[in-house]
Parts: sequence; C-alpha cells; structure tokens
Amino acid sequence: MASQWLKARQTKYGAYAALYILVVLAIVVVANVLADRFNKSYDTTSNKRYSLSDQTKKIVAGLKQNANITYFNQSTRFQQGKDLLDQYANLSPKVHVDYVDSDKNPELARAAGVREFGTAVVQIGDKKETAKSMTEEGITGAFIRDLKGATRTVCFVGGSGEHAIDDTERDGFSQFKDLVSKDEYQARAIDLLQKAEVPADCTTVVIAGPTHDYLQPQVDAIKSYVENGGRAFFMFDPPVQFGRSQVATNDALTNLLQSWGVTLDKDIILDLNPMGQLAGLGPQVALVTTYSGQPIVSQMRGSAVGFPLSRSMQIKNADKTSVEKLFDSSSSSLATYNLSSPEVSVADPNNRKGPLTIAAAGTYNTGKQNSQGRFVVTGSSSWAANRFLGFNGNSDLALNALNWLASDEDLISIRPKQQEDRRVTMTRAQLILVRAISQFVLPLMVVIAGTLVWWKRR
Repeated sequence: MASQWLKARQTKYGAYAALYILVVLAIVVVANVLADRFNKSYDTTSNKRYSLSDQTKKIVAGLKQNANITYFNQSTRFQQGKDLLDQYANLSPKVHVDYVDSDKNPELARAAGVREFGTAVVQIGDKKETAKSMTEEGITGAFIRDLKGATRTVCFVGGSGEHAIDDTERDGFSQFKDLVSKDEYQARAIDLLQKAEVPADCTTVVIAGPTHDYLQPQVDAIKSYVENGGRAFFMFDPPVQFGRSQVATNDALTNLLQSWGVTLDKDIILDLNPMGQLAGLGPQVALVTTYSGQPIVSQMRGSAVGFPLSRSMQIKNADKTSVEKLFDSSSSSLATYNLSSPEVSVADPNNRKGPLTIAAAGTYNTGKQNSQGRFVVTGSSSWAANRFLGFNGNSDLALNALNWLASDEDLISIRPKQQEDRRVTMTRAQLILVRAISQFVLPLMVVIAGTLVWWKRR
C-alpha cells in the first residue's frame, strides 16, 4: 500500500515540487547572505558614471588610520547620500559612515559646524574637513585636505605674454585654474618683473607659453628656486614668426633648461597620423597614445592627449639632473624648421621624421636631504588652454604633472569623467522616418508574418 502511494504520479510531482522549492529557498538565502557580506556591483555605463574613480580608490586604499564620514540630513532623506557614501565604505574597512539627523541631534550638527542639510564631514585622526558638495569630488576633496593639511599653492608666472588664469577666452587658463582647485590646490598669479624672486608659499611655479623674452633676473629667480628644491612646470611654444604669431625665442630661459638636460628644438611638429583626423584634429595637433613608465603618465594608458602647435626636444642627464621622457609624437609625424610661414612642405628634405619627444620630466639634486628640485617641460602650452584642456586625457596630464611636482604622487590617477551627453539629435526627415517605421512598418510586418503562419497551418 505504501509502495503504491510512493509510486503514485501525484506523490512524485509533489516530492519534486517540494524539492525544487527547498532548492530555490536555499539559493535565495545563500545569495542574500553573500550580498549582505560582499556588496559588489558592476557599472555598465560607458564612462563609469556610477563608479568611484581610480584616484579615490588609491587615496582610500592608502589610508593608515580610520576615516569617519558623518552625513547630516533629515532621517527621511538619508538615501540622498547613502548610495555614494556606501561606495566609500565598500572600498576599505577603515572607512566608517554615520548618519545623523540634524533635527533630532542639533548639538552634533552645531559642533561640526554644519548649517545645511545634506552635508558630509570627513574626519581622519584629529583633522576634520567638510565636503564642499555631495559628489565624489567633494567627498574625495575632504579626504585630500585631511591628509595633506597645509595649503598648497600653484603660482602662475605672468608679465611676459603667458596664458592668464583669469582669462576665460579660448587661449586663457581659467579652466586650468578651476581644474587645479579640484585637487585642493590654490592658484594665483605672480609677476617676476616686479620682484625677481619666487614667493616662499609657492608649491609649484608654472611658466605657460611666454611670448616675450624673460630678462636675466627672472631666469635667475627660477634657477635659484628649482636648484634649492623648488618645483617648476615649463610650457614652451615654437618660436614662430609669421602673421600675428610672434613668439620670442626666449634664449635665456631655454639655455637654463639646456643646462639641466632639456634642449628645445626650434621647429613645429606636424602629425600625419590618420587617427588624428578621425578624432577631428588637424596635422598641427600631435596625437599621443603611448607613454613612458614615468609616474606622471604611467597610468594614462588607454587615453590620448592632443598637443597643438608643438615643438620637439632633446633630453639627456646632466651633472646634477636626471631627465626622463614622458612621451613622443607618432611615427607618422615630422618636424619642420620653417617657422616664418604657415605653409609647410611635407616633402621638404630638411624635415625631421618622428617619433619626436614632446614632453619630459626631470629632478635636480640639491645635495640636501629631502630637498629635491623637480621640473616638467612640454613643447606646447595650448594643450592646457581653455579650448583644448577638455580633450580626452589633457586634463589628467595637467593634474598628474602638478601632483608629481608637488610630491603628491598618491593623487596621480585618472580623474572622474564628466557625464556624457548621449542624446541622439535627428533632423525632421529622420524623425518622420523613425515614426513611420515604428508605427506602421514594424506592426505591418508582424501582421503579415502572423497571417502567413495562420495560412500555412490552416
């Protein structure tokens, strides 16, 4: 009787169903336990919009002590910051996130100096900084200020036709100034003509595309600054002499660089690489996609930089300096020495074939412990101007160079990208075509296919 009951069809199906239910329940329980212990996600957006940047990951991974993030808001609005803050907590067990209701605990908000809802405060050790915004840049910026402490200033030299940081036009450096602030640097202009001495509070000095010759006192001030442990970023343009483009040769300053092992050639690089044309660049823009292993560019593989109106350079180690190449132009590039005319002959036998070195970085041995001078030289300044700074990896290169010069190697990385505008813009004719296909053609095809199937089966 029992065996017949076990063999009954309904009994078998019931046993199978019970087994399946138990298996599904077990899988759900295990999945929930794993999800609770290991919070992992995968960002499928093209520019990793919902993922923290490599820079943030590097900073958090390098924490030597606990970091506490306190988020002040109303309890019903905690979710506004939870998604972002949870990503920080998942990066390291050293990061802890607390949520405080400012209405229920006003004394805590007052003690932290919080005046607005939706504010995060980052504390590392005894240092405490308020995030300027509830974005990755705001939160990571608070981490950087906690870790770095003292104010770091980037001084842009002016007075000899350099790019100005308050100039919002195409050739200005106003966007570079804004970019600098994202890594918690302060930017200000200095004039070595007024006083031939680099101010003591300058962490790094930037000489960006001077069009006039530097006087010897200015050159001596920069020389003394670097050779006593200072940091300098040189951007030189080709000394062209045609039309309104009149760029001085600046022999006194280039001779200083030559004594450090960087000889700037008086030429212009033309890049005939067809990939540049696909990117919308002309031959006057050198497209760079391969880099050396120097820390400034070692993590830039997979991104490109564009260098408009660039000159080449020769590098070597000098008596007290060590110089490394950052990158070259492509093998399809050439350098012309014709600087007096905008018309260039590609077939000119005097042209020099690429690849050609465009950028280099060097160190100066001061002879003092923990007092190394550093300098970076690029054969163009327009790559960092407003009209070109947003091109692919140009902004990353600019900040990476400043980070290395300021001995902030832990900040060198690829920064978070801006949200892409991926909307499809169509003409009126294209809109009519899409509407006709979606509303009439596709439904008609389904009806025809259904009718044929019906007819065949009939």
